[in-house]
Amino acid sequence: MAQAVNVNFRMDEDLKKNMEQTCAEMGITMTAAFTIFAKTVTREKRIPFEVTADPFFKASNIKALNESLSQLQNGSVVVKTMEELEAMADE
Repeated sequence: MAQAVNVNFRMDEDLKKNMEQTCAEMGITMTAAFTIFAKTVTREKRIPFEVTADPFFKASNIKALNESLSQLQNGSVVVKTMEELEAMADE
């Protein structure tokens, strides 16, 4: 058996706590979880799950959000409360 080595990396403290709890619920340690991940990546030569970008952050959406914010800041939009919109719907 190969000699074990330490691998160090940083992650958010809350994420670490949540992962430790989740691993404990599955009956494994974080070390075991990362070892499973590493073995799967090595064997399959791929990340063993889909990695995607959140569509909220795509360029066209950010552009539309910035345009809407600019319109709001320039006062070129009509602002209504939910109550006002519901009253308009009832008319």
